Amino acid sequence: VVLSKDEITRYARHLILPQVGYAGQRKLKTARVLIVGTGGLGSPVALYLAAAGIGTIGLVDFDVVDATNLQRQIVHSESTVGVPKVESAAARLRDLNPYITINTYSEPFTSQNALDILAQYDLVVDGTDNFPTRYLLNDAAVMLNKPMVYGSIYRFEGQVSIFGTKEGPCYRCLLPDPPPPHLVQSCAEAGVLGILPGTIGTLQATEAIKLILGEGEPLIGRLLLYDALDMSFDLITLPKRPNCPMCGESPTITTLIDYEDYCGMPAHADSEFQQGRLHNANVPEMTVQQINERIAAGEKIVLVDVREAGEVNISRIPGALHIPMSQLDQRQDEIPRDQPVVMFCRAGIRSLKAIQTLQAAGSDNLTNMIGGITAWAQEIDPSIPLY
Repeated sequence: VVLSKDEITRYARHLILPQVGYAGQRKLKTARVLIVGTGGLGSPVALYLAAAGIGTIGLVDFDVVDATNLQRQIVHSESTVGVPKVESAAARLRDLNPYITINTYSEPFTSQNALDILAQYDLVVDGTDNFPTRYLLNDAAVMLNKPMVYGSIYRFEGQVSIFGTKEGPCYRCLLPDPPPPHLVQSCAEAGVLGILPGTIGTLQATEAIKLILGEGEPLIGRLLLYDALDMSFDLITLPKRPNCPMCGESPTITTLIDYEDYCGMPAHADSEFQQGRLHNANVPEMTVQQINERIAAGEKIVLVDVREAGEVNISRIPGALHIPMSQLDQRQDEIPRDQPVVMFCRAGIRSLKAIQTLQAAGSDNLTNMIGGITAWAQEIDPSIPLY
C-alpha cells in the first residue's frame, strides 16, 4: 500500500509526527473500522476517522435523520432530515475524504448479522444508545477477538474504555447484568448536552487510532469518566473478572442470544419488542383521535401528564393535570378514581409504567394515550412543539 501524492499532502501533519509517519499513515489506510450507530457518538467518531484516513469505514444504523438529532449529531444536516442515517453520514464522509471507502448497513444490528458484519473489520467503535445492542456488540467482539472502543453518554456525563481484547476486560466485567428497564432513560427522555457526545466521541476516535498505530497507552483495563459540569476527568481501574461469563476463565456464553429479551428493552424504535412494550393487554389504551373525539363530545376526561417539569415547559396539552413520574408515589391521591383518566408522556412508555404502578395500588379507571404528546402534536394540535 502506498500513499498518493495528494494523500501525502492531505496527511502532512500526520506524516511529520514521529508516532505516525509514513508507515503509520499506511496502517491507517489499510485499517477497517466498524462504527455501530451514526448518532451523537458515531458522528464525531466517523468524521475524525474519515479525516484521519482510515481506509475502510463501516456504518451501521437503522434510523433516519430527525430534526431533534441535529442538536448533537453533527455528521447530519437540515438537508438530510428524513434520509437514512447511514446514507446521510456516508455522503458527508465521502465529501470530507474521497480517498476512503465507506460501507453502509441500513439495518438493525442483531444476533443474526452481527458476527458476519463485524468479522470484516479490525475493530469496532460503540456508538450505540441502548443496552441490548451494546451487550450484543460486546459479545460479538469478544467472540471474534475484535477490540471494542466503548463510549456512553448521559445528560452531562460520559464514559470511555476499550473492551474485547485478550488482556483486558469486556463490557460484562463493567456491568455483569443490565439495569432494570424502568431505571433506563433514553436521550429523548433524559436529555443530553449537545456537546457531550462530541467530547466522548472524539476520545473514542483517539483510542481507535492509537490501537491501529500501536502507539500510546490505550484505555484497556481503565474506565475514563467525564463530567462536563465539573469539567473533570477521572480514571478508574477496571480489572478483567475471572468469573465473567463472556471473557472469564470458563466462559458460559458461547453463542449470541436474544438481547432485547435479556435486557427487557428494545434495541430500536421499530422492533417487535418495542411494539409489544407499548401495548400491554392489562392496560387500556386509546388513540389521540379517540380521546379528542370523546372530549369534543362533552365527556369529562381527566388528562394526566407524567412527564418531568422541563418537558412540560417545552410543550403541554391545555388543561392537563401535571404529576411527574418522580412524584407519582406521593401524589397518587390527586388522580380521580370516579371518572375516566387518560395518562400520557412523550411517547407512551412512561405513562404505561405509571398506569401499571397505579393499577397495582387499586386504580381501574386509567387509560394510556397511544403515542403520547408526540402523537397529539402530530395528529390533533400541530401548534405543540415536537422534541
